[in-house]
Amino acid sequence: MTELRSILDEAVRQELISPEAGGRLLPFLTERGVAVIGGGVAEAQPAMEAEGQASWSDTETPRFVRGFHDVLITIGVVVALGGLWGLAALYAVLPAIIVLSEILVRRQRLALPAVSLTIALFCWTSLLMSHFFPPWTPSSSFGAGVTHFVAGFPILLGAYYARYRVPLSLALSIMSALAVVLTLLLRFVQWRSGNPVFFVDHPAVLAAVSFVCALVLFAMALYFDLSDRLRRTTRSDIAFWLHLGAAPALLYSTVSLLSFGEGGNIFVVGNMSSRAPVVVATVAALMLIGLVIDRRAFVTSGLLSLGVAIFGVFRQGSATVDSYIFTTLIVVGAIVLIIGTGWMPLRRLVLRALPPAIANRLPPG
Repeated sequence: MTELRSILDEAVRQELISPEAGGRLLPFLTERGVAVIGGGVAEAQPAMEAEGQASWSDTETPRFVRGFHDVLITIGVVVALGGLWGLAALYAVLPAIIVLSEILVRRQRLALPAVSLTIALFCWTSLLMSHFFPPWTPSSSFGAGVTHFVAGFPILLGAYYARYRVPLSLALSIMSALAVVLTLLLRFVQWRSGNPVFFVDHPAVLAAVSFVCALVLFAMALYFDLSDRLRRTTRSDIAFWLHLGAAPALLYSTVSLLSFGEGGNIFVVGNMSSRAPVVVATVAALMLIGLVIDRRAFVTSGLLSLGVAIFGVFRQGSATVDSYIFTTLIVVGAIVLIIGTGWMPLRRLVLRALPPAIANRLPPG
């Protein structure tokens, strides 16, 4: 499928077909069993075989990495925007992002430059909103500044997706929209309590509301994922980015909730003395979920937290600094290698343990 997509993209670049036609041809051809074999286009194997183990040994190939041509263009985009950002005013960056998006995304349909331009727009929006609505104030209360700051992201990123159809922009728009909902819920709870420092006095409530929003984000990722079970359309790409955001959100909110709403950052080693077992158990659960839904990205998002947790566990012992740092690296590296090399056999074991009604809705193992 990747080769077929590349052929259609090349046809679009040579203006043999329109970008809209190229986008419609890909699912049309793949649904009818057309594949690239030996450098030419041929009829693929029967549909039942196409869903077999060999055809689906890797269903999470990043679609935004298509070749070094995209990498080279992306380097140029990053360097040029970085230089413009340093020399010109903030408002001069947005026209440059739009012009580059028209050329590289809408006309040439380059995937990796589209991701870099979306990230540039996200950073530009962050600076713009922080200029007009500083989100952090000296007060301990949860004010309107945070809501106003977040509100600009779904609008601008949603408009960018409507124009250029970049999956990352829609994923960021969904995540920022949920962030707006979260801030509104927190402000409502604070207003109903009549206490301007309610969440300082009741951190468990903050952890519970954050956990609910993290579950909603994960549900949105699953919606896009399960609606494209064979991962042939851009819905799978949207799910990929949503899972990258859902995993750390679930981790942070779950650990905060299971730690009885204690304040502080779970990534601060000083807080790990009591939270390390909770973090390890939570990351293990996230890894199991990642195996079930066949999302390595979901697992990867929790690896940093797992490393910090294991670091905290060994730090409690009598080991020297060098020994517990290197021991942490060995343990995390071993876990990554075991999961990475045995992903498919482990996933087949997990799928066999699930009811057929659930397993049949998941990506093939």
